[in-house]
Parts: sequence; structure tokens; C-alpha cells
Amino acid sequence: MKQQRWFRAGWPPLVVVILLLLIWQLVVTWGGTASWLLPSPLKIWQDGTTDMPRVWMHTFATFRLMLIGFFVGVTVGVIVASCLHRVPVLKAGFYPLLILSQNVPTIALGPLLIILFGFGLLPKVILISLVCFFPVTMSTLDGFMQTDRSMYNYMQMIGASKRQIFYKLELPHALPALFTGLKISATYSVMGAVIAEWLGGGVGLGYYMILQKSAFRADREFVAIFIIVVLSLLFFWLIAGLEKWVIRWNAKRSS
Repeated sequence: MKQQRWFRAGWPPLVVVILLLLIWQLVVTWGGTASWLLPSPLKIWQDGTTDMPRVWMHTFATFRLMLIGFFVGVTVGVIVASCLHRVPVLKAGFYPLLILSQNVPTIALGPLLIILFGFGLLPKVILISLVCFFPVTMSTLDGFMQTDRSMYNYMQMIGASKRQIFYKLELPHALPALFTGLKISATYSVMGAVIAEWLGGGVGLGYYMILQKSAFRADREFVAIFIIVVLSLLFFWLIAGLEKWVIRWNAKRSS
């Protein structure tokens, strides 16, 4: 039954993508568009396979960078959300600042981080961590706020300590919201890694795209874009699968 539902939900987008690729191929072929301006899907595929060794090298560098930034941002986000929740005074002071911080474009912080920390790995990790930090922090805080109040009052009534209430009630109730933030951050981490590589570096998909832009190789730009989309989807599905494995009770309730 699950496989049938997955197939029914998955084939319409797949058909749409195939139709769009066919239309794209026909428009480029019959319209006589220059390949350097708008390459056909077949041209993109052929060039991607030809340049695959170099593409894999840059893909691995981006994958490594996004993983480091993702785990740093998620770890700091969960810790900050837990501290703000357990200390209401801190939440009252820092929560508005968290909201205001999102008015600063992440890409605008890149040059500042490079001035402060140079062109090494550290400013890139900080940039990706900042991208991943906010969704996880806000989602986790919202999850804490959705704790069952009747259960909360019951645990207080039977003499449970604040530590016990947090780890046995509030944290488990916050897990679905936390995983929502993780799935958002998973896709943001790829974007953050590419932006960080645009700003400075000698390897990665962002650096690869800059090289192809200078050479007017639109076909290889599309190859990089395709890989970025695939990385984002795979990372998202990985977090979604981990969510079903960790929060089995929530998966059963939603099915």
C-alpha cells in the first residue's frame, strides 16, 4: 500500500519534468539557439559525463563543507533553543534579536567574515552555520511551546523536576518540530555552501560555477545546478528518513 501511494504521488511530477525536458530539447533543436547561450538537455548530459572527474571533485568538496556547516549550525541551534526555553529571561531578551537577524542577507555577511577570518575553511563554516542555525532554533522553540500542558501539569503534580520534565516530556514533544527545522536547514546548507564558495575558495561547486561563467560554458553551469538540486533532495530525504526512524510514534499517528 505504501509503495502504491508513493507511486501515485511521485509519477505526476516525474511526467511534468520529462515533458519540460522534451520541450526544452525541441525548442533548442528547432529554434536554432546557440549552444553556448542555451544548451539542450542532451548537450548538458554529454558535457557532464565528459567533465565528470572534475565535477565529482568539486561535488565532494561542497558535500564535505555543507556537512560540517550543517552539523555546527544544528548543534548550536538546538543548544540555544534549549537554553532560551529553560531560561525565560534569556528568551525575552534574545528572541527579538533572532528575528531581527534574519533581515541581514546571509550573502552580505560573507565579505565581512572573509575580512575577519581570511579565506580558509572557518568563514565558510560560519556562513553555512548561520544559514542552518535560524530554522532549527525557531522550529525547536515552537516545538517546546507545543508541549501538552495537561501532561506538563501532571508531571509537576507528581513532583518531577524541571530537568525531568524537559528530557522526558518537552524534548520528545519538540522532536517533530525539530526535524522540520532540520529538513529546511538540510536544503539551506547546500545553498550556503555554494554561496560560501562563490565568495572565496579554490574548490567546490560554487568555485566551479564561477570558472564556467568566465568561460561562457552554460552547459557546465547547468551541470552544477543539477548536482546542487540532487544534493539538496538527497539530504532532505535522508533527514526525512531519519525522522521516521527516530519518531516512530509520530509516523504511525500521521499514517
